[in-house]
Amino acid sequence: MSACASVRGRPLRVAAYTGGQDVPSARFRVRQYVERMQQSGIELDEFASGVGQYPPDATWRRPAWLLAACAERGLQIPGSHRYDAVIFQRELLSTLLTLEPLFSRPRILDVDDAIWLHRRGAFAGKLAARCDAVICGNAYLADYFGQHCERIFLLPTAVDAKRFFPLRESLTPTQIIGWSGTGGNLIELERIEPGLHAVMSRFPKAQLRVICNRRPTLQSLPADRVEYVRWTPAIEVSALQDLQIGLMPLQDTAWARGKCSFKMLTYMACGVPVVASPVGMNGEVLAMGSFGFGASTQDEWVDALTMLLGDPDAARRMGDRGRAVIDTRFSVEVLSLRLAEIIRTVVG
Repeated sequence: MSACASVRGRPLRVAAYTGGQDVPSARFRVRQYVERMQQSGIELDEFASGVGQYPPDATWRRPAWLLAACAERGLQIPGSHRYDAVIFQRELLSTLLTLEPLFSRPRILDVDDAIWLHRRGAFAGKLAARCDAVICGNAYLADYFGQHCERIFLLPTAVDAKRFFPLRESLTPTQIIGWSGTGGNLIELERIEPGLHAVMSRFPKAQLRVICNRRPTLQSLPADRVEYVRWTPAIEVSALQDLQIGLMPLQDTAWARGKCSFKMLTYMACGVPVVASPVGMNGEVLAMGSFGFGASTQDEWVDALTMLLGDPDAARRMGDRGRAVIDTRFSVEVLSLRLAEIIRTVVG
């Protein structure tokens, strides 16, 4: 263990406060680092909210949620002072600055979305100003938070390359085009439906797989050629591994520019070539190698998908190059070392 990784001969102790057990950013930006931080001489303890970071849909239930959530976090404040640093994975309560200034210092804010665009957006800058450092998932986020905090660090969302890995042989002769995301983002898939319809008309073996928590509504595509796979952690890898193409369409908005391209990175980790809107970090990732195509118009989506479906060997080579980029730049093994370095720097 290096001297800077410990305090008076013991490991650094870091408390991370996350939004809940099922929150994706908690899983991928905190939880998957816990074991690996130990190898760097850092004990990372996660405190996932049991009440939940986000308010219930029913408005009448929100006052009780707010009281319960504040009580839960308030009880954790004294314990935070036994740690050498504190990490907030986004704000403790969605769109609010609440008890964060009462927690121990140094305080580190970790952000993977453009949270200042919410209706109470001013909270984001105020929270950053009360933290000693901000870890940002991409450069767009770093530009904003750099206005409110002097110490900004870049840390992309890491992919566990030992879990997300390519299959050596395809298990099906069907040409599967895949999209993975939450129900709230299905609108992005719907925007490229005309292009998908044109491509699937040309390729009779092509099938669209939608991995989501909600069924899609795609009126122009034949129902027997749209496979719905309900997302669960148990299938999130296997549902990607036999794809021929992974899709990540995004409309060019301020919110989309704050996205951290994680879905595209999981496709790449599974050796799947990608077609993605070159918006925000997507464009930065696409520029790292020839492992897919950027597409902005319907014609560009059609051309990219047609090329990949029409030349499986080229598509396979692109998938291999994408996997290589994950191994060198985005794997959790690589980025865990970066996170350890950031924590040591902030603790001093």
